[in-house]
Amino acid sequence: MRSKTVTFKNKNDESLKGKIELPVDQYAHSFALFAHCFTCSKNLKAVKNISKALTAEGFGVLRFDFTGLGQSDGEFEDTNFSHNVSDLVDAAEYLRKKYQTPSLLIGHSLGGAAVIQAASMLDDVKAIATVGSPYEPKHVQRLLKDDLESIKENGVANVDLGGRQFTIKKQFLDDLEQQTNAEIIKNLKKPFLILHSPQDNTVSIDNAEKLYRDAFHPKSFISLDGSDHLLMQNEADATYVGKTVAAWAVRYLSIEEREKIPKAHEKVIGVLDADDTFTTDLKLGNHYLKADEPEDVGGNDFGPNPYEYVSGGLAACTAMTIKMYANRKEWDVQQIKVYIDHKKESRKGEDGKTLKVDIFQRDVKLEGQLDEKQRKRLLEIADKCPVHRTLHGKVEVKTQERK
Repeated sequence: MRSKTVTFKNKNDESLKGKIELPVDQYAHSFALFAHCFTCSKNLKAVKNISKALTAEGFGVLRFDFTGLGQSDGEFEDTNFSHNVSDLVDAAEYLRKKYQTPSLLIGHSLGGAAVIQAASMLDDVKAIATVGSPYEPKHVQRLLKDDLESIKENGVANVDLGGRQFTIKKQFLDDLEQQTNAEIIKNLKKPFLILHSPQDNTVSIDNAEKLYRDAFHPKSFISLDGSDHLLMQNEADATYVGKTVAAWAVRYLSIEEREKIPKAHEKVIGVLDADDTFTTDLKLGNHYLKADEPEDVGGNDFGPNPYEYVSGGLAACTAMTIKMYANRKEWDVQQIKVYIDHKKESRKGEDGKTLKVDIFQRDVKLEGQLDEKQRKRLLEIADKCPVHRTLHGKVEVKTQERK
């Protein structure tokens, strides 16, 4: 399974529940550790979608419930921000022992403030990304504004957060007051990516400005224009975050570490999970892609459909075959464009029954100083491309269940 439930212990000997997400071939080139938002859990839809986008780019991801939340042991009322940071350090140690030392830390909202502190304690972390994160941990007190005085006076209060009841003790507030990220950010000196929505009504955009101001280069800012704080209104927002973080982070990862990861012998793998509708993760050679169906047939249109991949293979093979022949002949071919249109047509078979026949209409456009004889020959060569021959040849697809 590429998604696996795991359990590890924190420093207080409490069991924390997490999910390991792996790429389609189950061989991650690098690992990321994800910290969820305040009072959230590892199963928040946005957290899952960010993780899936990362695994689609070859990352392994550990997302877990902080102490007292989700499926993890402990009482939330007895935890605080310092506990979250400690849990992250313990999670990184679990990854180091069981899989690979995490090279990327990602934090959403208060989880972003936590990964900043955790990164200062983890020398092997190569890069950090925060999403909608506050500049200082005590920013979260704004969510408790109606109950702050009650907590301070009585030492404890039941607080409604997002429609759920949580018990908050004064020690939680005291811990927040003692935490400051300003100096940590200035001294961190690790690649830092800040993602934030200008429309974030929970953690305002000026927090991102302060984070960017204090961080050392290399640092980057990406505006999540139009998204909400929890990335829940539009599912595509979380996927965009995951893809963006993956593309940014890979620049800073150790090539030596990546080369130690064993390679799967399968060249092509497709994986479709129960909650993914038709969106299928693919590994084609050393490349990670997605296939999907259009929205009008129930898909998400997150990638080409299967026939578009077949058509793309034919187009690419055609262009490569023509280029190889032209190079060998030293003909002046500046550009080759191949257009493929796939459709099904009804034909009458020899027995009189109607058959559906796949038609791949291929148009080739050649740019260069070529005479008519050369152009005609290159079109003949197009018919000799290996994918073309496969489509016209006798093909067998043998299916068996893999245990």
